[in-house]
Amino acid sequence: MPDLPGSLAAEVDGDIALLRLARPNKRNALDDPTVLGLEIFFTRLPEGVKAVVLSGEGTHFSAGLDLSELRERDLAEGIEHSRMWQSVFDKIAFGRVPVVSVLHGAVVGGGLELACATHIRVAERSAYYGLPEGQRGIFVGGGGSVRVPKLIGAARMMDMMLTGRVYDAAEGQTIGLSHYLVDDGAGLDKAKTLARAIASNAPLSNYAILQAVPRIAEAAGGNGYFTEALMAAVAQSQDEAKQRLRDFLEKRAPKVEKE
Repeated sequence: MPDLPGSLAAEVDGDIALLRLARPNKRNALDDPTVLGLEIFFTRLPEGVKAVVLSGEGTHFSAGLDLSELRERDLAEGIEHSRMWQSVFDKIAFGRVPVVSVLHGAVVGGGLELACATHIRVAERSAYYGLPEGQRGIFVGGGGSVRVPKLIGAARMMDMMLTGRVYDAAEGQTIGLSHYLVDDGAGLDKAKTLARAIASNAPLSNYAILQAVPRIAEAAGGNGYFTEALMAAVAQSQDEAKQRLRDFLEKRAPKVEKE
């Protein structure tokens, strides 16, 4: 496991890794050392890790940017700082393995931007979502204006930023901020179960899903169809895919069933 700042804690559990934001006294607010630690973790994942569970220590996932460390920057410095956060979150969204996040308590500002960079989001009923940048005199800088509207639409994001509107866990589930909604305290176990199921997939299929699906969704129709055809051909050409298909045809693999 790579060396990480004290604001992050990580362990390997079989073929999944567990990463925690570990600043509970700061409501897991994100400072630059923490963000750069995320970059280290996701670019130096141990071999054999096939999925990651990201959670927050204490009663909150993340209250966002640590405003106590916000300093005056000139225009060039401000752009560079935002681009650094965007680059790190891109390394999560377009990384080597899928990431399942556990959301509880505050999922606010930069914390929501971080959550939206993960691939599967499990919310506990205590979770609430906000983008208070408008009230703070600042603007999102970690890719939120790109990722959040893809989940809930630009109009809802503008409402959150302009008025300070906060969505609770049930509302967040309804509008698309989370994939799963569970009782308080049940999020980590649910996320581990999902991560282990994801880890059991063919690695190339998982990688293709992470890399291709978001890009195809943004592509013009013809380009998207062609990219899909390429990825389908690459995935099914692998020996592991061929064996999995044989297992299914010969009734050695489970069928799709509703739980």
